[in-house]
Amino acid sequence: MGASSAAVAATGQWVDPDDGIRYPAGEVHAWERGRNETVCGLSLSRSRLTCFPHVGWPDAQPESGRHAEGVQAVCRRCRAGQGARRDERGWTRSNPRP
Repeated sequence: MGASSAAVAATGQWVDPDDGIRYPAGEVHAWERGRNETVCGLSLSRSRLTCFPHVGWPDAQPESGRHAEGVQAVCRRCRAGQGARRDERGWTRSNPRP
């Protein structure tokens, strides 16, 4: 499983008013196309997750800003399964205290 082949499954969706394409919202999970479960092991049907095969995993990350407008949370286990490290931070200190 690699980050390049993972798509997104999410608890909700939103539709872009400009182009009418649906994008993930709510909590997002990494999903391998052709499988019935997420990278963290959740069943798609039992968890009532919606699949977004046209949205790549990197594009659904809030740091990317691409298709992540409606994303409220990212699954920690899926993020780790796609190669994120525990000590990586989503922010950097720009003005440290003296």
